[in-house]
Amino acid sequence: MRILVVSDTHRDAYALRQAILNQPSAEVVIHLGDGAEEAQEMKDSFPDKMFLMVRGNCDWGSVLPAEGDVTFAGKHIFYTHGYTYNVKYGLYTATAAARDRGADILLFGHTHVAMTDYEDGLYLMNPGSLHGSRGTYGILDLTDAGVATNILKL
Repeated sequence: MRILVVSDTHRDAYALRQAILNQPSAEVVIHLGDGAEEAQEMKDSFPDKMFLMVRGNCDWGSVLPAEGDVTFAGKHIFYTHGYTYNVKYGLYTATAAARDRGADILLFGHTHVAMTDYEDGLYLMNPGSLHGSRGTYGILDLTDAGVATNILKL
């Protein structure tokens, strides 16, 4: 199963659409906040894909949740924008929250800095910001062989 992970689109609906079109095999799109309006627009435009969304600190007035949990292919994913866990100042609080939930994978945004890591049984991914000419997004592949995380440039 392929999951497209995006964050911090900041009203750049064009970039979000391009990322979705660039990954036609992605069955799920997880938007990690700061782009609730365009995420909803893409959800309406791509009804064949499952969209999971959380609000970010710039999604003023959004009724989206601040975080979510989902399990695909036997892997528990905890996803959040990250501002409520102060991810700009370190990942301890976010990783502790993921571990408390029994997550295998932590997805977060907010910093605009793309990264992937594996730490004591927990996969971490921040897809970076999809906004602008240097936009990045993440691909999360869940297979029988395991988990693969990749960051791609738009």
